[in-house]
Amino acid sequence: MANSTITGKTTLVGLIGWPVEHSLSPAMHNAAFAQLGLDWAYVPLPVQPSNVRHALQGLAALNFVGVNVTVPHKQAVIRYMDELSDAARIIGAVNTIHLKDGRMLGYNTDAVGFLNSLLEAGCDPKGRRVSVLGAGGAARAVVFALCRAEADAVTVFNRTAERAAFLVDDLAEAFPDSRLAFAPLTSEALRQMDHHVDLVVNTTSVGMSPHPENCPWPEDVPIPNDATFCDLVYNPLETIFLARARLAGAATIDGLGMLVHQGAYAFQQWTGQQPNVEVMRRACMAGLKIDPQVTD
Repeated sequence: MANSTITGKTTLVGLIGWPVEHSLSPAMHNAAFAQLGLDWAYVPLPVQPSNVRHALQGLAALNFVGVNVTVPHKQAVIRYMDELSDAARIIGAVNTIHLKDGRMLGYNTDAVGFLNSLLEAGCDPKGRRVSVLGAGGAARAVVFALCRAEADAVTVFNRTAERAAFLVDDLAEAFPDSRLAFAPLTSEALRQMDHHVDLVVNTTSVGMSPHPENCPWPEDVPIPNDATFCDLVYNPLETIFLARARLAGAATIDGLGMLVHQGAYAFQQWTGQQPNVEVMRRACMAGLKIDPQVTD
């Protein structure tokens, strides 16, 4: 077990965002450091949008090895990176920074985190027809992952169809062989999908605490029970979206897996070691006040 005391020899990583006080990442990473006996510590770092550049300069001055980046800074930090991974460049967002040899390396671990959460749940997207709800930053990472995994076709649904069109245009350029389409997120458009879909992914924040009563899937549209429904929201662990899908007989995947696996990939980038994913998951569940035995 790692020493719980931070000393001058402790290697530091953290999280920059605004706000960061409700993040599960500190508990998740610190549990993984402890399990491996590493003298590392992960600290939350609230950074106002106007202070992003100064904060990044401070990280280097204070010998941080890396940070995760959360809203609203995922796009803002890009201009300060010395190098971007393909995923970060194509998705247009950085959620993990590695400070190495005086340089700042920007990564996006959301895509690999999403894909690994699907595979862990026994859902390989290769050859599948996928509908993605939402066209924000999370959706871009999801569509990137689906194209990389050779999904058969991906349709992006969004209330503002133009935003979905921009996403599709950007990703189509990076993946010319992928079948990408967009549509308005309306009852009529979803109803036309009928049972011609294998996987439905909610990338919006609709249904997330403190408004868990909301659902991105319209009540007047039947749920295709032969599809798998995945929600990136993890608080609550079972959203109304997933509960309705489960009651309709569809398979469901909650958002905790993506959180854990994107964190595990960042951990690996920083330390060069593989973390215990189950330790990270249980730390997150403790933060959400969920009894692990309930989901075993």
